[in-house]
This record gives sequence, structure tokens and C-alpha cells, in this order.
Amino acid sequence: MTLPRCADGAPPITIAAARRSWAAKFRARGIDSAELDARILVGHALGLDHAALAAAAAKSLSGVEANAIAALAQRRLAREPVARILGVKEFWSLRLRVNPSTLVPRPETETLVEAALAAIDAAGLRGKPLRIADLGTGCGAILLALLRELPQALGVGTDVSAAALSVARDNAGRLGATRARFVACDLAAALRGPFDLIASNPPYIASADIAALAPEVRDFDPRRALDGGRDGLNFYRTIAMAAPALLAPGGMLIVELGASQAQPVAALFAAAGLAPLPPRPDLNGTPRALPARKRA
Repeated sequence: MTLPRCADGAPPITIAAARRSWAAKFRARGIDSAELDARILVGHALGLDHAALAAAAAKSLSGVEANAIAALAQRRLAREPVARILGVKEFWSLRLRVNPSTLVPRPETETLVEAALAAIDAAGLRGKPLRIADLGTGCGAILLALLRELPQALGVGTDVSAAALSVARDNAGRLGATRARFVACDLAAALRGPFDLIASNPPYIASADIAALAPEVRDFDPRRALDGGRDGLNFYRTIAMAAPALLAPGGMLIVELGASQAQPVAALFAAAGLAPLPPRPDLNGTPRALPARKRA
């Protein structure tokens, strides 16, 4: 029996060999997660989950299958993130659609969700009909994660990008998040309080630092979701000005931080009349989420 050859005339290889080959090419390109990325992309191209991929490791690829894998792998070699190639990213155990108009949700942003829930639990409010705002919601990750954990809460997400809001609405619809609403505006410009919780992962990279970011971020994330101005603090200043009028007495503001931003952002919030609390570190020990409370 003659096995089918790939379109370029090369003899067929097994699924396991294809994974190893592409992982080696990813490593040579300086991609740290080479083995994981190869497994995900091969599985996606073949429509196989992890268990099925392992079970079929010795199966020979057809030319069509090998070419489908190569098309995805070439995009990864160009440093396009796996989540953008697949069009989905898991965040807080939620499978979220992403597109070029949205940031890819990062694991460290889950620290913000954890900090918000810890503050709500400390106040005994988890079962209350809270009002939540997510400023710069992107694909809706933070808002949808909070609403998943707070069954009586209502939430609104804002974004200046209509394309991003379309993705957020789609994610909310697929997850059955009927308590989420989305508004096109710059941060909080179209909102009226009071809110019990305001959360935000604003753009916080200093403009001059963007060129040095990893290609996966610099070349594929929307710049307006990264660029925080000359010192990276522009959006924190806007949030500090808006939050006091929007928060209910005793309400909480929580923002994600970039490296070394805990002190300057806390100073901005304190100057606006809010009471900053100690920042919550991410798994690497970096201060990542800064809470600030409106005095009752």
C-alpha cells in the first residue's frame, strides 16, 4: 500500500513526528512554550483533543492534514500568539473569543479578579445585588469572570472599540451572561453611578517601551490597548478623576498594574480622595492588582 504524500512531494510522517518537528522549529525561533504550542496547533488542525492526539500519535498524516498543520505552525513561527491563531483564549475557566481588536487575556489578570472577589467576600457582599463596571473591557474577560462568581450582580463593560465590544457581547451571549451590558465610550465617560465595584486593566505600557515588548504583544495586540502615554499612567489619571463620583460609599476600585506602578498609582488614587490598600501580587510576586476604597 502506498501512503499519500504531502503536496510538496515529501513522504508522510506520523502525528508524533510532526509534533516533534514543529516543536524543534519553534524552539529554534526562541519560543519558550515550543512543545505545548506544537501540541495545541497539531491538535487544532486535526480536530483532536489532548487524549485523542496521544492515542493517534502513530497515525500517518495525509498531505491535506500535514499542510493544515503547516499553515498554523508558520503563523506561530511568525510569533503570532497561539490564542490569536485559534481565535480563543481561556480565562478564569471561561472560553473566550478574541480577535485583532482585543487584548488576549493574560493569566496575571486573574489576580485582579481574585483581589475583587477577596474584597467582596471580606465585606460579606458576594450574594448581594452589586453593580459592577469594567472599564476598557476588551473581550469582556474581567466582567464575565466576576459575573460568573457573583450570581446577583449586574455589570457593564465599556470600550472605545466597537469591534471589541462586538466580541465581548458575543462572549457574553455564548456564556449566558444575561446580566452583562456593554457601552461604547472612553473608560467611564458614559457611565452613571453608583457602582459597588469598578475594575479595569487599562493600557499601562509607557509609549517608549512598546518597541521592546515581545513580538507576540508588540506586533499583535492593539496598540491602543497597550499605550499608557509617556509614563504609562495616563489612564490611571483618568480613572482616578472619574471613580470617586461613580463609586458608592464604601465602594471599591481595583486596577491591574504594570511593573513598578504600585506606588505612583496609589498616590494618584489617594490624591483623588480614595483610600488605597496593599496591592495583590501575581504568581511571580509582582504587585499586580491595586484596590482602593471610597470612604464611607
